[in-house]
Amino acid sequence: MYENHFGLTKHPFSMTPEPALLYMTPGHREALAGLAYAILERKGFVLLAGEAGTGKSTLLARTLQCLPASRVVSSVILNPTLTESEFLELAMLDFGFANVPASKAQRLVQLQEFLMRVKQAGKIAVLVIDEAHKLAPSVLEEVRLLSNLELPGEKLLQIVLAGQDEILEMLDRPELRQFSQRISVRLALSPLVPADIEQYVALRWAKAGAKAAPPFTSEAYAEVAQLSRGIPRLVNALCDNALTTAFVEKPPVVGARHVREAARDLGLSRSVNEAAARNGGVAVMAARTGNAAENGAVPLRTSAAPEPAGQANLPGWITALGLTRREHK
Repeated sequence: MYENHFGLTKHPFSMTPEPALLYMTPGHREALAGLAYAILERKGFVLLAGEAGTGKSTLLARTLQCLPASRVVSSVILNPTLTESEFLELAMLDFGFANVPASKAQRLVQLQEFLMRVKQAGKIAVLVIDEAHKLAPSVLEEVRLLSNLELPGEKLLQIVLAGQDEILEMLDRPELRQFSQRISVRLALSPLVPADIEQYVALRWAKAGAKAAPPFTSEAYAEVAQLSRGIPRLVNALCDNALTTAFVEKPPVVGARHVREAARDLGLSRSVNEAAARNGGVAVMAARTGNAAENGAVPLRTSAAPEPAGQANLPGWITALGLTRREHK
């Protein structure tokens, strides 16, 4: 509705994951670096946790874009609400298997042969499981058993689990201690801090083709920060709805009132109050690493500090690992 008026070439606040629009806080950069490092160094199991809407799916897609196709073969499962048999079938299909046998034994034999060919070709096979907090315990056990496909001292399959914070509670259960102990790298994404909001909006606005700055007042940014709790998905929803509401006014400048109206329409005012009550008056998300240290895992600290100028740049050592940067062109 408002794109033409502001000279935009695309929707600036799409709700679908777009790797090119990922706003890179230091925490996001560290998680990206951790994922890339764990895959390329064949660390086995990697866990990425974070509140819903913090950008896990987008970060996964960005990571796979960064990893050179000449070195990595991937299978991505976006909806893991499957049976054990369906899970293995979907993983093989996304690896490129044209025909998946009905027998589980034959499936495992073919998968192992495939992983050996990948290894002999000098490549790395990675299985990415998004929404992993939805995995049934029986499917989690199947995932654990897949990690047994290995050579002496080297994993044939790298497995990345990404899910909401509930997955941390799942892995703390006694019956999943074997699974939890196999996770070698644990990463977490935190919401944006208030200082990030204006830069986040400006990034998406510029990527949508705008020549001028976003039409938000400083008061509007403050409202977005409070009502979204720093969750990028909610920032998108608030900004999109507020822009639509303000568009009918002349000039179409988004103020705090428009953001509050958008929040009421989205039901966010109530959710913010409930979140604040749960956290003693402050709506925040605490990153957890569980018992990673005692399990020998490598907990990487998370940070949501404002990103300095040039925030799209990746750490230099990622390039040293052989990662491409074609998405930054």
